[in-house]
Amino acid sequence: MTTQFPETTAAKKHAVVTPKQSESRLGRLRHRPEVGALIGTISVFVFFAIFGGEKFLAPAGAASWLNIAAELGIIAIPVGLLMIAGELDVSVGSVLAASSMTLAIVSGHWGAPMIVGILCALGLGLLTGLLNGIIVTRTNVPSLVVTLATLSGLAGLTLGLSRVTTGTTSVAINPDPLSKSLFGQLIGGQFEVAIFWWLGIAALVTVVLQGMKYGNWIFAIGGDKESARAQGIPVAKVKIALYMASGFGAALVGVIQTILYNGAQVANGQSFVFNSIIAVVVGGVLLTGGYGSVLGVLLGTLTFAIVNQGIYYTGWNSDWASLILGVLILTAVLMNNTFRRLALSASRPAKKA
Repeated sequence: MTTQFPETTAAKKHAVVTPKQSESRLGRLRHRPEVGALIGTISVFVFFAIFGGEKFLAPAGAASWLNIAAELGIIAIPVGLLMIAGELDVSVGSVLAASSMTLAIVSGHWGAPMIVGILCALGLGLLTGLLNGIIVTRTNVPSLVVTLATLSGLAGLTLGLSRVTTGTTSVAINPDPLSKSLFGQLIGGQFEVAIFWWLGIAALVTVVLQGMKYGNWIFAIGGDKESARAQGIPVAKVKIALYMASGFGAALVGVIQTILYNGAQVANGQSFVFNSIIAVVVGGVLLTGGYGSVLGVLLGTLTFAIVNQGIYYTGWNSDWASLILGVLILTAVLMNNTFRRLALSASRPAKKA
């Protein structure tokens, strides 16, 4: 699954080309963009399997980090696509909270059918993404600034409207069996159904990114948006669609959490703001755009979740978790940069006989 780009200046600058046939399988493997993330995931898993013991490897232990990886991954995948396109979205935390409260108010406080509340929640995510995309593409204000404003503004709006509407910041719901089975079910009493949403979204996005022209467009825009525009790629439309996907992902997690926990709070979701970016960076996606893969994001998400939960199974002081995570991020970035250089130099023009 080699990263592909259209024949543009950006493509030539960032393309990852198939290694020489004479190389061994191991030699070709090192040129793949996901290798750094894979090594990181295996390393932290082995580390915590040794120091965390049976509790870490037990079903309950595996569920603790897989559930976190699933919810984070649903958000991290579209955020990763945006970063490949050279943009950022830090509004996902507030989108999650707003969508969660929307579902709780519509179907819990007002008593509307669950499907109505779910559609309203997902619609809010799409609308927020649409607004973010329009503002970024039409004003050329940096996406970090735009989405940071959305993060703050939507958080305040959610808090204010929740108090006015319900008189509280926490609303309970009573999901119907179908909604529970689709969004909030615990498989075997431990694993969230969100894991299937995560893997399904990953598979769908992989097809788009690797097998369709839209994937090449995303890479080209991240490499050089002006060159991409000159080649006829609808840069603004692609970016708006990516922001809508990011908003939808955050809203979907809001729906999942609300149904799973039978209620919502206005403070939900803020940890996802930077955790999603951390997972994406650990997965090998460049902050400068033009490089990355879905598999890398999946591995980065798993790595983050394992470290985040693994520390609790070692018996060590959990205060060290942030230090370990910080070291992990720096190490992952340095490792991914190394493998990126190898990938970009994987194939040099063949010498003529």
